[in-house]
Amino acid sequence: MTASDANPPGSKTPPSDVPKEKEDVEIERFSPEEETSMVTVSNTHKTEANALFTSGKYDAAITKYDEALTVCPNYLDYELAVLRSNVAACHLKLEEWKEAVTSATAALDNLDRLEREEEEKHKAHLAQKEEDDVVELEIVSPGAAKAGPAVPVTEAEDPTEVAYKKRQGDIARIRTKALLRRARARSELGGWSSLEGAVGDYTKLSTMQANLGAADKKIVQSQLRVLPPKAKAAQEKEMAEMWGKLKDLGNGLLKPFGLSTENFNMVKDEKSGGYSMNFEGGGGK
Repeated sequence: MTASDANPPGSKTPPSDVPKEKEDVEIERFSPEEETSMVTVSNTHKTEANALFTSGKYDAAITKYDEALTVCPNYLDYELAVLRSNVAACHLKLEEWKEAVTSATAALDNLDRLEREEEEKHKAHLAQKEEDDVVELEIVSPGAAKAGPAVPVTEAEDPTEVAYKKRQGDIARIRTKALLRRARARSELGGWSSLEGAVGDYTKLSTMQANLGAADKKIVQSQLRVLPPKAKAAQEKEMAEMWGKLKDLGNGLLKPFGLSTENFNMVKDEKSGGYSMNFEGGGGK
């Protein structure tokens, strides 16, 4: 983790951003002066947290990152994502797997929201640019028309387009880090749900090769070989345990009727992986 990226938010359980049901509600923004001041204070806390992380003081780093998050305006999704991703890094160091998953997931939520906003702005910009180009063609003078078409401004020369591509690159970079951290935490947690989640994260990472270093690529490839069998074994184990508990409960309910769970059989559908229950007869006198 580089110093520029080291900025997780939050205490052991990072606070969520805007509630999902309120994502579409317009967020009140601070004035430019207030926002700049708040970001400056947040970055000061972040710098201190970076130093604490580097020195191995992970609990203290989390606390300081939390201070940075508290000050940072809640609509600056990129800054929040960086903070939360790095909080996940702290929790990984402390082997606090659940907390690492929570922080990394919050970071990814920030990035998803930011990506949607950036995409909407980009579409609006392209539509406006197309409209401006049409107007320019309509008002071109006869003399200019005879002189031939003007040299078009290339996409790379469009400042808005350049800024959009840079933003997309930054989002992809932080998303990669957050996914790597969440995948690691989920694989360490174990259990069917967590292992399946880790497989999903590593699968996404396998499509993001440009943002992975050589070491991370090897980890992703290795985990995609190792984790699916583990997830399947965990699924079968949990299903067996659940069925055992259901049998105990069922036997208690069926006993008055002279039945038991032995009268029922769980059959697995190999195609779907689901189960169905068949009644095999029997009954009371």
